[in-house]
Amino acid sequence: MIGKTVKDDYIKLALKKDGKLKLILKGATELKNDQKIGVVSVIYITRDVELAKKQFEKLTKHKENDDFYMIYSCDEDTYLPELEHYPSIEISKEDLQD
Repeated sequence: MIGKTVKDDYIKLALKKDGKLKLILKGATELKNDQKIGVVSVIYITRDVELAKKQFEKLTKHKENDDFYMIYSCDEDTYLPELEHYPSIEISKEDLQD
C-alpha cells in the first residue's frame, strides 16, 4: 500500500472544489472458501467536496484493521487507465498473508 505522505497528497488533490466526481474506494481482505482474498470497491460517489470529506472521515474513523480507504477525483466520461493515476488500491501478497 502507498505511504502516508503520498496518500495524503492524493487526498488533497482529490478534494479540490473543481466540479469533478469524488470517488471513495475501499480496499479490504476477506476470507472466501478458507482463502484470504483482496477486494477493492467503489463505495461512495459525489461532486460535493464537503460530503466527500465527511464520509471519508467517518469511514476512516470507524474502519476495521485491514480496511484501507482512498479518495479520487475525475471527470465523467473518462477512460480512467489513461490518467496519470487512476482510482485503484494495491493489495499486495503480504496483505493476504496471515
